[in-house]
Amino acid sequence: MNRTDALNLLKEYTKNDALLKHMYAVEAAMRAYARKFREDEEKWGIIGLLHDFDYEMYPDAPDHPLKGSDILKEKGYPDDVRRAILGHAMYTGVPRDTRMAKVLYACDELCGFIMACSLVRPNKIADLEVSSVKKKLKDKGFARNVNREDITQGCSELGIPVDEHIRFVIDAMRSIAPELGL
Repeated sequence: MNRTDALNLLKEYTKNDALLKHMYAVEAAMRAYARKFREDEEKWGIIGLLHDFDYEMYPDAPDHPLKGSDILKEKGYPDDVRRAILGHAMYTGVPRDTRMAKVLYACDELCGFIMACSLVRPNKIADLEVSSVKKKLKDKGFARNVNREDITQGCSELGIPVDEHIRFVIDAMRSIAPELGL
């Protein structure tokens, strides 16, 4: 299991640029949290990179992420990686019983929301502040497909205050801003 193989798998199944950027953002957040918690950065990054790799081909629940998990199993990915990915979708019934799974869930929707916030700003993510993200979270018409409850629930499960989590994820995404088009 390495990033090169994961990236090849990702690009085999995903062609949509926005979806690819989303997965790069989640990868960056997962890697940053792995460093913070002194976990396996490569493994956590791969989970972020692959969590939605099957979404373009299988966008409907429960196919996503179940079909992707089957593909990952065939490719020899470990059970804990597949369980973390399955756990990021509430409807799978797979509990988020590891820190790795909780971090993925906490980062997924927030990365998408931060991306949306950044895209409407003149300086993109360069000067994005937590207060701006929180203000946009209150606007239900902005990025309406982002599940705000998942963001709140993710912070709760992780045991990290919302402001701290938002700041952390902004910083992680900022570290790869050119790759994200931000």
